[in-house]
Amino acid sequence: MKALVVAPHPFFTPRGTPFSVYYRTLVTAELGVEVDLLTYWEGQEVAIPGVRVIRIPWVPFTAKVPVGPSLKKLVLDLMMFLWTVGLLVRRRYDFVHAHEESVFFCSWLKPIFGFKLVYDMHSSLPQQLSNFEFTKSQLPIRVFERLERTALHSATAIVTICPDLAEQVESQLADTSHHFLIENSIFEDVKLAPASPSSTDETEIMQSVPLAPLVVYSGTFEAYQGLDVLIEAFAEVHRHRPDASLLLVGGTPVQVARYRALADSHGLNGGCRFTGRVSQATARCLSQRATVLTSPRIKGTNTPLKIYEQLASGIPLVATRIHSHTQVLDDDVCFLVEPTAAGLASGILQAITDPDKRETVTRGALELYDRRYARPVYEQKMRNMLELLRVRLAADRRAEGRLDALVDGINGYAFTLVVLALLTPVVMIRPVLMLLTRVTNSTATTVRIRLARRRLAPRVASTVAVD
Repeated sequence: MKALVVAPHPFFTPRGTPFSVYYRTLVTAELGVEVDLLTYWEGQEVAIPGVRVIRIPWVPFTAKVPVGPSLKKLVLDLMMFLWTVGLLVRRRYDFVHAHEESVFFCSWLKPIFGFKLVYDMHSSLPQQLSNFEFTKSQLPIRVFERLERTALHSATAIVTICPDLAEQVESQLADTSHHFLIENSIFEDVKLAPASPSSTDETEIMQSVPLAPLVVYSGTFEAYQGLDVLIEAFAEVHRHRPDASLLLVGGTPVQVARYRALADSHGLNGGCRFTGRVSQATARCLSQRATVLTSPRIKGTNTPLKIYEQLASGIPLVATRIHSHTQVLDDDVCFLVEPTAAGLASGILQAITDPDKRETVTRGALELYDRRYARPVYEQKMRNMLELLRVRLAADRRAEGRLDALVDGINGYAFTLVVLALLTPVVMIRPVLMLLTRVTNSTATTVRIRLARRRLAPRVASTVAVD
């Protein structure tokens, strides 16, 4: 099969959705699909066998696209639409794998180009408009709700990434057989092209990691991640355990400066370290040195991608008791705490000081990951989705074959009639000529007889008179 993957993101950048796009595309190609991946002009190059990465041209003033809805994304998505049309005109794809908002224009193009459509639903886009406070008007939110419903009903297959989204989707579908819950649960190193060596700064970061007990957060520094609550909580932990350190991995320079000032205001000048953005490999190495991992998110419904890696790490996890986490986590696999400074402080202290509980939750986490989220499980879910597409494509081809047979039959009959119409004069000309000859000969004979009778009539009359 041939597939066009449409990814409206700066690909690759080390954040949630681009990671998801990478692993989806990687496994799709590994399962034998030839892939073209269309994405923004900005991002690191990746090397995935069987995948051709196509970028839209550079657009002024659109660098550093933020997470969530933005005017920059609106401009770039218009370019994505035009390039998608161009690719569909030049190449025939069996299916288009549309990530997030690209499904809106792909669902319009589906009946024109006749491809199968996969909607990879990383989040509910109307919810994003509210969560990121892009607008307070209900009109655009309702428009996006309508667009999302239309996309769900036009998609050949729908992929969701967490149980909450799966429930939302299935509540809107009469038939859920084409819906697949495929969590973003694999996390092997992204293959950059060319592979970027560790920078001098990253090497220095690795060499200056504090000794245990070390509490680590790794991820984006967006407000919903709850880093302000985590820093406040760690100030309380530090009062009980002055030997403990907090390491925050990620963040833009502006974000790092903001949270460093917050840490300083809590008296954590030496107890809280920041790395800024680092490579995936460095972030993983830093997390592996942790005594405790944290996910202090304070709002949201989608499960963070890093949760699955934390489950498989063998290191105890402290996570807030919100729906974003509890749809995957429970008290048997991590330290679940209230999303407050006091709750996080209590959970971190217990994770540092209670070895029996640490052993219990890390063992439960590893068992849960192996049973429900490991790579073989992920691959099987992807295989099931691709098999559905193959079945639908085969059914279409059979229908096209029957239609072609019918058309061929009609064309055959029509051809026969045309041939007969053309051959009839040729075939019938001899009998017609023979008939015309006979009629002509008969007519000529009749005429001669009549003429002969007219000539003989006077003679017969004179002979009778003499007698």
